[in-house]
Amino acid sequence: MTQTVTRFAPSPTGRLHLGHAYSALFARRLADAAGGRFLLRIEDIDAARCKPEFVAGILEDLAWLGLRWEAPVWRQSERMAVYAEALATLEARGLLYPCFCTRKDIAHEIAAAGHAPHGPEGPVYPGTCRSLGAAERTERIAAGTPFALRLHMEDAITAAGALTFTDRTAGRIAVDAAPFGDVVLARKEMPASYHLAVVVDDAAQGVTLVSRGEDLRPATHVHRLLQALLGVPEPGYAHHRLLADAAGRRFAKRDRSLTLDALRAAGHSPAEVRRMAGIQD
Repeated sequence: MTQTVTRFAPSPTGRLHLGHAYSALFARRLADAAGGRFLLRIEDIDAARCKPEFVAGILEDLAWLGLRWEAPVWRQSERMAVYAEALATLEARGLLYPCFCTRKDIAHEIAAAGHAPHGPEGPVYPGTCRSLGAAERTERIAAGTPFALRLHMEDAITAAGALTFTDRTAGRIAVDAAPFGDVVLARKEMPASYHLAVVVDDAAQGVTLVSRGEDLRPATHVHRLLQALLGVPEPGYAHHRLLADAAGRRFAKRDRSLTLDALRAAGHSPAEVRRMAGIQD
């Protein structure tokens, strides 16, 4: 029988808040209930927003909360070569193409079209660079024109065939990644997107049960597709509720008074914060 392995994977772009506490405790309890393992991963690919002091804060807050995790703590910033290998695998299958459009170019293209289909991540990329010839792509790259690597979604879906994933509350779900369009898997300032890095790392760490907020359930369609294309194991999923304040607003890192360090400074105990997060001892 496969051992249950869960993980908590925050980005160090601010201090943890109550929503993070719930997510971390939720993942830990799933592992404990199955006699499994609980991992901590730091998702610090975004060098412009991720700060060392926030990494230290994450470790401090989780330890204070009473959480323990299995060493070592993986950091995505140290795994760029692994993501490059995954990109090379997809490129070798002809499933990636360089996109030279800036965000301004894409917005202009959408405005000129008069409409744009909306996917889970906003307006869907119109495919401007998808049909560029090999010679033009090579010329632009040689000239130093910045570009992102996009997944050719239509070809990727054809290559993978029919797929499903299992959600603990919703059951078996048919994969439909098409609404995302040709998602970005890498760009100059971020050598691997969230979609790519999370799939590669969950597989490499042997994560068997991915727990995260229900807002990320749509992204699972893209992740399951990438798993199939890269030939890595399929984990199960447990998407949990999102914590919100009295006004119904989701907790966010900008809510300074609800960060764990602020609650700690205000005199709250770890047990009180766990109860505030909705996790009873």
